Amino acid sequence: MKFGIFDHLDDSGVPLNVLYEQRLKLIEGYERAGLYAYHLAEHHATPLGMAPSPTVFLAAAAQRTSTIRLGALVFTLALYHPLRLAEEICMLDHLSNGRLEVGIGRGISPIEIDMYGVDNAVAQARYLEASKVILQALTSPMLDHEGTHFKFRKVPLPMSPLQKPHPPLWYGVPNPQSVEWLAHNGINAVTLGPPPLVRGITDRYREIWAADGRDAKAIPHMGFTRHVVVADTDAKAHEIAVRAYKRWHKSFWHLWLDHNHLGVQPPHAVFPADFNALLERGTAILGSPDTVREKLLSQVSVSGANYALIDVSFGDMAPADSARTVELFARHVMPAFA
Repeated sequence: MKFGIFDHLDDSGVPLNVLYEQRLKLIEGYERAGLYAYHLAEHHATPLGMAPSPTVFLAAAAQRTSTIRLGALVFTLALYHPLRLAEEICMLDHLSNGRLEVGIGRGISPIEIDMYGVDNAVAQARYLEASKVILQALTSPMLDHEGTHFKFRKVPLPMSPLQKPHPPLWYGVPNPQSVEWLAHNGINAVTLGPPPLVRGITDRYREIWAADGRDAKAIPHMGFTRHVVVADTDAKAHEIAVRAYKRWHKSFWHLWLDHNHLGVQPPHAVFPADFNALLERGTAILGSPDTVREKLLSQVSVSGANYALIDVSFGDMAPADSARTVELFARHVMPAFA
């Protein structure tokens, strides 16, 4: 069982340069705590994501750390020129000395995709084609591709990633029906869902992995994301979480409420306004170290997951509270999963 950080890097109310520095210091603390990886979301034109270019922020994080793995979860491929992103992936993999993790996806928000001038009706096809181009560019000395959205003729590729054949890939999985391609290709899977939904995904992944004749010990990460707050007491953790979640929730719904005339809702993401409802759904965990450890042990047992991404800095949470969560989590929770 491994643990990583999931971060929207949402607006906390402080000046942006201060927010970046606060987060970079927290990432240094994540590394000291022994967390496996830092995964950064990509969002545009919304206070939910103040790092719309993950590669820029991750380049800074790479220079402030030496062991924690770093990556986007996910790069919104429908918005990228794939050759440019492939080059940046190569750069980041070398700047981090081979610590890059690459999440790929279409993008969860049709509103953000539309703002970039991309027709949401073709976003899925554009993402699929871009992913093929990027994988070819990362593994070949020359790029040749004739597609619907992109065309390349004998483009030389003098750079390649440090990790061979390419950095590990990640994908957000909404349901067990989406697992087959991931399992056949050894791609790490993450979901937002409650434990029973996660179980359906991990069972299906293991079933396909075994049918392909692969070693069970070599199975990729199959994980879930959770808002997590650890404090000295359950009451203190609840106080911190409820206050910070209010601002995070407002940022999450910002674009959807501003564009409610379009009649769209965020797909596969259930975030109620009441933090207690999130706790009941099982997609947030808070409390004293003992409480969090027992709740997480139960969730891992039910879900069959081998990876958990914890979101410990959200909304207007004070950096000291986030750092305290990580300190207590590393000291009192993680050893139970060794």
